[in-house]
Amino acid sequence: MVTAQPAPGARVQRAWDVLAGVLDPEVPALSLCDLGIVRDVREAHEAAGLLEVVLTPTYSGCPATEVIERSVVDALDAAGLGPVRLKLQRAPAWTTDWISEEGRRKLREYGIAPPAHGAAGQAVPIRLVPRRKEPVACPRCGSTHTEQLSAFGATACKSLHRCLDCREPFEHFKPI
Repeated sequence: MVTAQPAPGARVQRAWDVLAGVLDPEVPALSLCDLGIVRDVREAHEAAGLLEVVLTPTYSGCPATEVIERSVVDALDAAGLGPVRLKLQRAPAWTTDWISEEGRRKLREYGIAPPAHGAAGQAVPIRLVPRRKEPVACPRCGSTHTEQLSAFGATACKSLHRCLDCREPFEHFKPI
């Protein structure tokens, strides 16, 4: 049985809708779209019916990249939107500024302090001396009376903190 394919623009929009539900394997409170990992969805020019999804991993050595790729293909195939080709785009490099406001809200609700926004479009200087660390707000009580316990949490992209007011431990998504 052959199923009719949706119109090209509708197909791309349906793909975005499907990908909004594909969760990150390391932070399952966020979708790949919330994180800004899905950079583009488009019809491939050289092959009719081929959908191309552009992904930017959070960093080049991310151990979840293969799982993410498989999840994207599986979700789009299950929705009848295949065939799919993935393109990994590493430049520009992913930044925590690509996390959506909805994603930042979801991080707080999940118990992870979201990263602060950088100055969009401005270069971040390389420092040879430690930079002054801004206080990290507790995602549970909102207090900035917190301390870092470890530079690394459950994954390399997070650090472990503790709130000195409510005494609860929490992770902070490191700004990149």
